[in-house]
Amino acid sequence: MTTTAHAPLLETSRALITSLQEPGGAYPASPTFSAYRGYCWFRDGAFIADGVSSAGEVASPSAFLDWCAGVVEAHRTPIERVVAAAAGGAPVPQEQMLPTRFTMAGTPGADEWWDFQLDGYGTWLWAAAQHAARHGLDVTRWQPAAGLTVDYLLSSWDRPCYDWWEEHAEQVHVSTLGCIVAGLRAAADSGLVTGTRAEAARAGAEAAMAVIHERGVAGGHLTKWLGTDAVDASLAALIGPLGVIESESELAAATIAAIEDQLCTDDGVYRFRADTFYGGGRWPLLSCFLGLAHARAGNTARAGELLDWAAGTATTDGLLPEQVDGQLLAHEYRTEWIDRWGPVATPLLWSHAMVLRLAAELKEDA
Repeated sequence: MTTTAHAPLLETSRALITSLQEPGGAYPASPTFSAYRGYCWFRDGAFIADGVSSAGEVASPSAFLDWCAGVVEAHRTPIERVVAAAAGGAPVPQEQMLPTRFTMAGTPGADEWWDFQLDGYGTWLWAAAQHAARHGLDVTRWQPAAGLTVDYLLSSWDRPCYDWWEEHAEQVHVSTLGCIVAGLRAAADSGLVTGTRAEAARAGAEAAMAVIHERGVAGGHLTKWLGTDAVDASLAALIGPLGVIESESELAAATIAAIEDQLCTDDGVYRFRADTFYGGGRWPLLSCFLGLAHARAGNTARAGELLDWAAGTATTDGLLPEQVDGQLLAHEYRTEWIDRWGPVATPLLWSHAMVLRLAAELKEDA
């Protein structure tokens, strides 16, 4: 049974995302925030595309996925160099790996960034497969880029890199591994890759899952990175929407419980306990990821509460922020970040997309 509890915000979110999309297909992370303006992330963009796709949009997410494919194909030579070097036992250094964010034109940015992240290359494959299945689309158009992406991930999936938050490049992050698993599985199962490459993708996904289970679990729950017992709210994505961890498993239940216990306050979800970014606030998009995990596990009532909180962070103009102040983990750091980059990113397209995605999961209509 559908509802319209958040219809005005859902309408605003859908219109905002599609109206701000660049003609070439890229989604700006935020149109106004100084550090994000003019850039598109594969990871954020993939979740944005999935959000508007779940809300019924077809052309917009397709255009983003076309943009991703074009960027990947434009980087064929460096991808082939990475793959060859890894096969030869001498992997290229981090600075020669693909960037995590690109300009709207699909080129690497000129300014310095914490750039080597692998998760986005898994999430774009996953989003392409999800979008195609949802709307009955032919994946052939994305096959050449998908093949290159799979090769890249298979060559490098076990390398340390920055996490979702551009931190700790020295670690192998469980959320990153989960995004890679989701992408490799989706590519093989959807026909984005076929034949021996599909077989290799499935084998690579199994190998990464084995590492998650063997080294990325402590106290019965998923961990922030291999070898720690800390949790990170991004881990909820492995349950829903990525579906890498079975939603009815003990591992899923323990992970949800750990995030609830350690990172959730009054339905708002922190990134991780040691967070100091803008004082370490609660993120609407992370409440939505936790809500998706709950929904997949059958607890739609709790998912609805988390959606209500996320929706309630919108400004009077219906704009959703990256994070909110109040009950900060490290209030003393807030001014430092405001002085550096200005006020918190508002709107953040990823926040709007995750509200759309959780609302669709709960069968809410705009």
